[in-house]
Amino acid sequence: MVNRYRGEVALMVEGRALPMRLTLGALAELEDAFSVENLPALGERFAAGRLSARDITRILAAGLRGAGSALAADEVAALPFDGGLNGAIAAAIALLDATFAPVGEVAEARPPMPPAA
Repeated sequence: MVNRYRGEVALMVEGRALPMRLTLGALAELEDAFSVENLPALGERFAAGRLSARDITRILAAGLRGAGSALAADEVAALPFDGGLNGAIAAAIALLDATFAPVGEVAEARPPMPPAA
């Protein structure tokens, strides 16, 4: 079970909910992966809405590791996501939304939508 108030969301894989959370360490990992110097720059990078498959994989892998999983990015890329690519994108967006939403605001009512192609 995930706790949205802790910034946790689920990545659905073959009907199993794998918890994800972007801890401070996971965010530092993403800052390094995306070559940005601070959290506002990381948030701006994600808000631009132009995420590659590699970006989605990195976000999911960091979120899984932040919640205690030991999966590497290449292992995450090979997972059979429920909903396929759209499921993976939706989970990554939900994770970013849970992490970067304004303090006290949890977007539980709004389902994550993948970016328009």
